[in-house]
Amino acid sequence: MPALISADRVFVTITKNSPPLEIPPATRARTVRLTLLLLAAVAALALMCLPSIAVGSRAVPLGDVVQVLTGSGDPRVDAIVWGVRVPRTLLGLLAGAALGLAGAVMQALTRNPLADPGLMGVSAGAAFAMVLAISLFGLSSLYGYIWFAFAGALAASVVVYVLGGMGRSGSTPVKLALAGVAVTFLLTSITRGIALVDPEALDRYRFWSAGSLAGRGTGVLLQLLPFVAVGVVLALALAPALNSLGLGDDVAASLGRRVGLIRLQGALAVTLLTGAAVAVVGPVVFVGLVVPHAARVITGPDHRWLLPFSMVLAPLLLLAADTLGRVVARPEEINVGIVAAFLGAPFFILLVRRRRLAEL
Repeated sequence: MPALISADRVFVTITKNSPPLEIPPATRARTVRLTLLLLAAVAALALMCLPSIAVGSRAVPLGDVVQVLTGSGDPRVDAIVWGVRVPRTLLGLLAGAALGLAGAVMQALTRNPLADPGLMGVSAGAAFAMVLAISLFGLSSLYGYIWFAFAGALAASVVVYVLGGMGRSGSTPVKLALAGVAVTFLLTSITRGIALVDPEALDRYRFWSAGSLAGRGTGVLLQLLPFVAVGVVLALALAPALNSLGLGDDVAASLGRRVGLIRLQGALAVTLLTGAAVAVVGPVVFVGLVVPHAARVITGPDHRWLLPFSMVLAPLLLLAADTLGRVVARPEEINVGIVAAFLGAPFFILLVRRRRLAEL
């Protein structure tokens, strides 16, 4: 007995002898092309790890780095590479992937091309809650104050979304961006005020405020990994649903998507990714804004490809900015947050101008 399936008034008869549905050649070619490009991006990221390990106050030749990584190098160089440089590079990989993925998910959830954890107040909310926890409760371990970072990130994102949705026109990209900037400045001011009256909080805030990958060991990486891993799984599982959400809430609901559940899962993923990254490296801005737009040029709007590309390109940008900061100010260094802001600010201005012209 043939089965009749109806979808949008198109009827397809399926029998036992029906030939299998074939993937169109154009779709197959696109899949192969994007797979090769993703592998090339992964290879570029792996190559970027070498100068990230080699460059520093004491330069280590790339040949020595390769020897140490393969277990046949100088013991003195081995201590520098494995004790300082490798943990710093791995932290850049984790934090960059978290921030890039969080930015891509935020832009999809809000349908706002200006969304970014640093610009939408999420990073500032996490930093504020952490400084508050250190000042009021004397917390000093990552597992102690990271929960406050999650709560602050979630609260700030809710406030920004509510403020950006006020008014007759509802939520617009420019209004959300302005609300995010306002909340960021407000929370940053309060955070600095708390830090000024608490020496311990001030010491930690100095590290967060500019954003840095320095001074963290492998123990912190192991503590950070579970939160980032859960956030990555939640975000990647949302990819098909985010494609439906891009068509509008009504269309997504008509396709069987539970819009409220999608937004809740997305908010949880962004909170875990941003809160964990900010708790360790500080409020690094613009990485989550620039990278998804660069990835979208390659992949188009398909989040099944956009999210993995954002995960790879974001740590590539973060490690490049961190390495550049060490090269420019050698033997000192410029914090990665400052270099990332310097690179991302012109892109943000250009993007805002294009959005304003499009709305006129």
